[in-house]
Amino acid sequence: MAEFVVEPRLKGFICTTAHPVGCREVVRELVARAKRNSFAGPKSVLVIGASTGYGLASRIAAAFGAGAATCGVSFERPAEGERTASAGWYNTAAVEHFAGEEGLLVRSVNGDAFSAEIKNKTIELLRNDFPPVDLIIYSLASPRRTDPAGVTHRSTLKPIGRPFSGKTVQTDSGVVREVVLEPATEEEIAGTVAVMGGADWLLWMEALRKANVLAEGVRTVAYGYVGPELTWPIYRDGTIGRAKGDLEATVAQIDRLLAAIGGRALISINKAVVTQASAAIPVVPLYISLLFKLMKELHSHEDCMDQMLRLFRERLYCRGPLPEGAVDGSGRIRLDERELDPALQRKISDRWPSVSTDNLLELTDFSGYRSDFLRLFGFGVDGVDYGRAARVDVC
Repeated sequence: MAEFVVEPRLKGFICTTAHPVGCREVVRELVARAKRNSFAGPKSVLVIGASTGYGLASRIAAAFGAGAATCGVSFERPAEGERTASAGWYNTAAVEHFAGEEGLLVRSVNGDAFSAEIKNKTIELLRNDFPPVDLIIYSLASPRRTDPAGVTHRSTLKPIGRPFSGKTVQTDSGVVREVVLEPATEEEIAGTVAVMGGADWLLWMEALRKANVLAEGVRTVAYGYVGPELTWPIYRDGTIGRAKGDLEATVAQIDRLLAAIGGRALISINKAVVTQASAAIPVVPLYISLLFKLMKELHSHEDCMDQMLRLFRERLYCRGPLPEGAVDGSGRIRLDERELDPALQRKISDRWPSVSTDNLLELTDFSGYRSDFLRLFGFGVDGVDYGRAARVDVC
């Protein structure tokens, strides 16, 4: 039994520790919010990338908001010696615990979701334990992927075509500094598309369709981001944006695949939130800090759970007509309209040139950003005694 006091260890945009009790309490809060916002929704849900961020929020919203059976796939690290498990490991254990208390069907598969082995293992579990799956959420973020041919691809966060220079803030120190990134090579662009694009989503849907585990009228949703022009050089117009474009282009292929059972593939364009993935993108942490301050002042701020509850309640399973602007001209669900409000974005653009280390806390909500970042790993949660030794090998 491994038991010791767990403290956050931050290095740049990475936290190398996670607190089991803190992660459990964060999940407890998310479960309570989902239960307060119940809705008539899916009954049998597969979430690919289910342990953190939007994937975790999707699973909790479906399970505790709609009473759905959920199967979550993720690749997380258990505790070993003096090393804690990953936050996603603790989050998954907590979801299983609370679902058990509610009598909900819940199963989790830990392993490389890109692999045929994990696809087959998941399908066998669905076939044996679950009713036909009526919703698949695809929410993977990974630095690498080995494709069916055995080739390993790596993703990069780089601009395309020309170098990029801009401001960012270091999560660990709060120092605002300039970052310069050279443009990606063609190989790096192709690698990022292979990892973060739509190829694996399509493979999952082909495997699920072939196995006959899908319900009539099944829906599958993948998540994207557009963001303001301020972030485009490093995001939408960069390597990750190219990959997201490929993800969006995959919708038509999946629609054809599911046509015989009345299924549909969708992209949901979500707002900027604090996740392990977004923290790694230069410029984005500073942009989010500005965004949070202004959206909180306008009482329009949303986190992952707010967004996913709105996705399910007001978009995917809306009983009446969809709200104006809910779907754009490209057929994408839009949950980012509050972030992209023109007046709000003008304020961000006006403040951006002035932000420095000295005035960071005055002009932005960096404190809120950093608090949300630490909560991803179970730190800074009210009611948790962080001075007490915690068992890191269990949740």
